[in-house]
Amino acid sequence: MKLIEEYQSKVLNNDYSEGSGATAVISSNIEMKMNEYGEYKEFIQDIDKVTEEEARKITEVSPMFSSYNEDTIAKKIFSQTKNIKYREKIGYYTNLYAGHVAEADYRSLASSGGMGTWILKELFEKKMIDGVIHVKATNGGAQAPLFKYDISYNIEEIREGAKTKYYPVEFSEVLKKVKNQPGKYAIVGIPSFIMAIRLLAQQDEVIADRIKYTIGLVCGHQKSSKFADYMGWQVGIKPGNLIAIDFRKKLNYGAANKYAVEMTGLVDGEVKTITKSTNELLGQNWGQGFFKSKASDFTDDVMNETADITIGDAWLPEYVKDNLGNNIIIVRDNGIQALINEGIETKKLRLDILDEDTIIKSQSSHYKHTLDELPYRLYKKDKNNIWHPKKRITASNDLSFLRKKVQDLREIMSTDSHVLFKNAIENDNIELFTSKMKEYDSKYTRLYQLISLREKGLKSILKK
Repeated sequence: MKLIEEYQSKVLNNDYSEGSGATAVISSNIEMKMNEYGEYKEFIQDIDKVTEEEARKITEVSPMFSSYNEDTIAKKIFSQTKNIKYREKIGYYTNLYAGHVAEADYRSLASSGGMGTWILKELFEKKMIDGVIHVKATNGGAQAPLFKYDISYNIEEIREGAKTKYYPVEFSEVLKKVKNQPGKYAIVGIPSFIMAIRLLAQQDEVIADRIKYTIGLVCGHQKSSKFADYMGWQVGIKPGNLIAIDFRKKLNYGAANKYAVEMTGLVDGEVKTITKSTNELLGQNWGQGFFKSKASDFTDDVMNETADITIGDAWLPEYVKDNLGNNIIIVRDNGIQALINEGIETKKLRLDILDEDTIIKSQSSHYKHTLDELPYRLYKKDKNNIWHPKKRITASNDLSFLRKKVQDLREIMSTDSHVLFKNAIENDNIELFTSKMKEYDSKYTRLYQLISLREKGLKSILKK
């Protein structure tokens, strides 16, 4: 079997691709298209025209097939950095922080503490970069994708890219522009996308030269475009009529993890903006994985270990009570560390230094699913003789009965959400989706009630 045929058979046919678009930067024979379920996928147009050398490069820029992993890439990039430290689960780092931006309105415009946009602004103002590659709203009308990767060349444009977008994007088109437009760029991305950039830089000298900084986000999992459609449909905006969405609308009360979704679209021919708290919308429980990309279940990188700086939500008791939001920050690049040091000194940033255990605790649920229970997901593939990407974690069946049930149900919910929603759209009947997913939601709730009872029982026995 040719290498490209092996890649198609193992990665593409089994739906393991992360959908970043890195392979399409390497080869004109690969096109990134949104499939019927609202996910960007790689399509090989003429497999016979892919040369062996091209196939080698394609497979080496795929995080799911490359001979490199996050450990080997991160060690190559960061291990010689001055004052660098290392901790498994976190990766390399110079400093760990939690806090927010105090300067101007960066925090209020952000999903949490505003650190992502502020870092990009600082890099730009100090001429460390000429442009920012990040995700922005398209303003392309109801039928167009709501978000895409774009390049910002001034502070106003950079600020337009603030906030989290739970929406599929790919960067092949924008990186082709970068290759034709000399300059220094920073790129923002989720773990698999930043890893793909690192792998691409090893195969493409222009990308290696022009991408100067990588800004990594902590990401629970990727969503299809149907997640946004379903949020809209629940408030009367039918699929195809959603014009804009803010997935993380801050509320002026409560904790930081209590936020709303703001949706704008056509309702009975009239443009309306409707805001709903997440607890009023089915599908906002991240553990249930509505519309989750399959590739998300086969990553073992929580803290975006190959990024120059990683930014996430500070889901810690001492920070979450602040409804304005705070970030966790993992710094790996000394140039970015200098910007943060200056920001602290000038009081533009209000940051606390964290220890390793605390920053790991901030993403405890993410670690449980992504690292602790990935071995079971790998085991299930091995048991059924299904190929899966090689991970840094070994397959194992060593998981409690109830946690196995949680993992099994999550897989069913994620897989069925794509198919059921497609059927609901085809029949113009939201209840064909909602009624079945509510059944799964009830099973999921009962499972967690059983887990809670078991844990309380053990604690009670231990106390006695």
